[in-house]
Amino acid sequence: MTGPTIVISPAPTANGDLHLGHIAGPFLAADVYSRYARATGRKVVFGTGVQDTSTFVVTTARRLGTTPEALVRQSAKEVEATLDALGIAVDGFTGWEERFTSFVTRVIGGLREAGRLRLRPMRFPYAPRTGEYLVDGHVAGICPVCLAESCGGLCESCGHQVAGSELLEPRSTRDPDEPLEFRDVEVLVLPAEEYRGKLRAHFDRIAGSLRPHAAQVIEEILSRPLPDFPVSYPLGWGIPAPGMPGQVVNPNAEPVAWTMYCSMLAAERAGLNPGSEDALWRREAGTEIVYFLGVDNVHPFAISGLAMLLAFGDGYPLPTMFLTNEFYELDRSKFSTSRGHLVWGRELASQVPRDLIRFHLASDSPEFQRTSFNRAELAELTRIRLVEPWNRVAERVDAWAGKGPLPVSGGSRNSAVRIVQRFRSAYELPRFSVTRAATTLTQQLGRLDRSTLTGGDLCHEAEVLLRCAAPILIDLAAALPDTRIDGVAVRDIVRPFRLPRLAPAEV
Repeated sequence: MTGPTIVISPAPTANGDLHLGHIAGPFLAADVYSRYARATGRKVVFGTGVQDTSTFVVTTARRLGTTPEALVRQSAKEVEATLDALGIAVDGFTGWEERFTSFVTRVIGGLREAGRLRLRPMRFPYAPRTGEYLVDGHVAGICPVCLAESCGGLCESCGHQVAGSELLEPRSTRDPDEPLEFRDVEVLVLPAEEYRGKLRAHFDRIAGSLRPHAAQVIEEILSRPLPDFPVSYPLGWGIPAPGMPGQVVNPNAEPVAWTMYCSMLAAERAGLNPGSEDALWRREAGTEIVYFLGVDNVHPFAISGLAMLLAFGDGYPLPTMFLTNEFYELDRSKFSTSRGHLVWGRELASQVPRDLIRFHLASDSPEFQRTSFNRAELAELTRIRLVEPWNRVAERVDAWAGKGPLPVSGGSRNSAVRIVQRFRSAYELPRFSVTRAATTLTQQLGRLDRSTLTGGDLCHEAEVLLRCAAPILIDLAAALPDTRIDGVAVRDIVRPFRLPRLAPAEV
């Protein structure tokens, strides 16, 4: 790769603030990887934002007694504030912007003019009392694939595309008792089946880089004919679909355009000048695209999203890095805003040092299976695994502060090289694992705490450990002159400095 690395966390729906379930999944992992890659000298830009066109914006605004527009504005402010409070350093943040909506319109219009999108009838649930077609968050029922409770559009349990008309026992989420009709409406669709062969070949090539559940979802979806993917919906909230009066762009058809736009915005704000929305995505740019996303987002970003990218032609290489996560729960039950069963990220950051939050969420990351947050566990585990051993090591290092330069032995240099190697194995793609990085931190900190090292050897290994842990422990790492990793393990002298302490979390 000759271009920058673009790190993307799909935009959460603009229907509220971020809870820990959001942070523990894609956001923390994307931030940790971005910080690590920069520490090794790579050019990285990290983008995310909020999705304002989702039907869940409308349903939430209705439940809260506000307007969708007001909810979007408030949610965008809250999400940005929460990311900042937890040290998630985003270069580009997208929101309700005319520049973006016009780009989506150009993308959809261009695909239609090129004959890549077709006009075809599609059946939708219809509520006669309100005269509304029910899609996505407006209709719920039983997924016909996995039999889990699901809304229309996509099933977050199995990841399959599920049209509202295919749901078993469908009902309006606004009025569950209202009898529904089913009506055919001509909409724009992407004939996804035409691209299934190329998608299968692509995912066969990169199968080794996928996490098991994502690989399973993709295999299940691509093992059978792909249904037409609706690009426009007969709705009033969203980006107007070009040439389709009374219809808007399906929010799940936006990911390719949004990711291109988000890449450009992040690059611009990081000091690069990509020149156009799609410049960094073109083959000649040599860019690596890295997605950190929940496994429930596999379809819009890795299936229909890549099918739409293929529809553009050969100018855009297909992304290969999809780092997925499972759901993060609260006390073994799913986070739920409507039930008040949640922990707001910004609220926790006002009560607990954010290094402790980041360490605990990294240790407990739902990379391969669902995990669960518990406030008492955070306090106890961070005390045992991080706070107390770190403070003991820092106290020993402080005894040598200001006495340098001190010599570093060959044995200590060898140990420091191994520390860096162990962290690299956790941080590098495609095997990136924030959990293994946190485990490595716990192991190496415990070793230093138990060791009899003194002088330059102790100070050298403690500094190397902090540099390697810096993508997680961002406030402790502020004591470092810089956070580079390359070359720091083989120095033969060290100039000790005082290390900050960690305060424990209160239950």
